Amino acid sequence: MALSTLLAGDMGGTKTLLALYGIKDGRLTQLYQQRFMSSEWTSLEPMLKFFLDKRPSDIEAPEHGCIAVAGPVNNRSARITNLPWQLNEDQLAAAASIRQLELDNDFGVLIYGLPHFDETQQVVLQEGEVHDGPIAILGAGTGLGMARGIRIEGGLIALSSEGGHREFAPRTEEEWQLACWLKHDLGVDRLSVERIVSGTGLGHIATWLLQNPHTQQHPLQPVAQEWRANKSSDLPAKVGMAAAQGDPLMQRAQTIWLSAYGSAAGDLALQELCTGGLWVGGGTAAKQLAGLQSAAFLKALRQKGRFETFLGGLRVTAVIDPEAGLFSAACRARILAESSGTLS
Repeated sequence: MALSTLLAGDMGGTKTLLALYGIKDGRLTQLYQQRFMSSEWTSLEPMLKFFLDKRPSDIEAPEHGCIAVAGPVNNRSARITNLPWQLNEDQLAAAASIRQLELDNDFGVLIYGLPHFDETQQVVLQEGEVHDGPIAILGAGTGLGMARGIRIEGGLIALSSEGGHREFAPRTEEEWQLACWLKHDLGVDRLSVERIVSGTGLGHIATWLLQNPHTQQHPLQPVAQEWRANKSSDLPAKVGMAAAQGDPLMQRAQTIWLSAYGSAAGDLALQELCTGGLWVGGGTAAKQLAGLQSAAFLKALRQKGRFETFLGGLRVTAVIDPEAGLFSAACRARILAESSGTLS
């Protein structure tokens, strides 16, 4: 028996991926995909209709779908970050002539994909035992996303989180100085973890290091000044490139960032007691894979006092598939189809 065609989407303020999936040898197989610039459309409904109308004639219309969206989902509705769009599941399903369509937070939806990722989609950072307990994922991108999954009979329940906004707690004198400077620079009274542990955070760390009078001739100085003023340059990416090329100051920035990232990962693992495994995803995972495999990250993850042994025995895995969100949405759509008994 095979499931009907499934609709999957991964929608952000900049781009939207829509795809149709089928099942081959028990595994989801992508049949058709289109990429859209979100700002070129007035809403998601006409985009969905256009996508489905243009699908190849040999692909059946989907009956179930899931779309991951960059924003919180409440009461089957979502407002998209960076777009003036209000989405509603029933309205989208009607526009697309789909029996059932679910909206999920773009980070929370990853929980549904994690058990189904293969070796091309993930890399083990730390070997460890895996039990039938909770699972969790965090990922540094523009911000710091977090989600957890609780096992139930026949699958998982995904629970989204805003844990990236919890208080940043400096662990060293260096982190304390960084935090004091960043509070003043941003004009804020508190720092969330994602101010440091994110792609943006890497830019903040590099900018802080470049405040030293001895670094005024550093080649990234003008880039950092421009980024600090209006975020118009891609400083975090250039920091990573400079570090890879042996720049000692940018290597220091990356080490500070990786250590703070590892500590945040360890905190999440303890908070959720994720004996089913901890994953690291987000936009920087594949780009920073060597860093995530380094002692700077893994030592900070494990360095939690009496729980060091527990964390040292936990399996930690990096998600490296750039379409992990789209695949995970397809996994959720499959669950919806299976639970409704839609088999053909």
